Amino acid sequence: MTTSNTATGDADPAVGRELARLRDSIDNIDAAVVHMLAERFKCTQQVGRLKAEHQLPPADPDRESRQIARLRALAENAKLDPAFAEKFLNFIIAEVIHHHERIAEDAQGGATP
Repeated sequence: MTTSNTATGDADPAVGRELARLRDSIDNIDAAVVHMLAERFKCTQQVGRLKAEHQLPPADPDRESRQIARLRALAENAKLDPAFAEKFLNFIIAEVIHHHERIAEDAQGGATP
C-alpha cells in the first residue's frame, strides 16, 4: 500500500491537475457568489432606507414566502436541493431584516444610515 496523498491527487499527476482545474472553477464561482451577494445587499439597503422613510415594517412575510417558493422552483429546475436553497435564502432574509431594523432605528434616532 502506498502512502501518497490521494486527496490532492499526488498518486496520479493527471488527477492532481483535474483537481486543481475544478478547484479553480470553484474559487471563481465563490468569488462571483460573494460579488452577487454584495450587489444584492446594496439593493436591500436601499429597500431598508425606503421602508424607514415611509415607516414600513422591516419584514415583509408575504414577499418572503413568494421569494422562497420562487427560489425553491429555481433550485428544482437547476437540479439543486430546494431545501438547501430555502435554508440559504432564509439566512439571507434574516440578515436583510436585521439590516432593515438597524436602518429604521437609525432613522428614528435622526442618524443617517
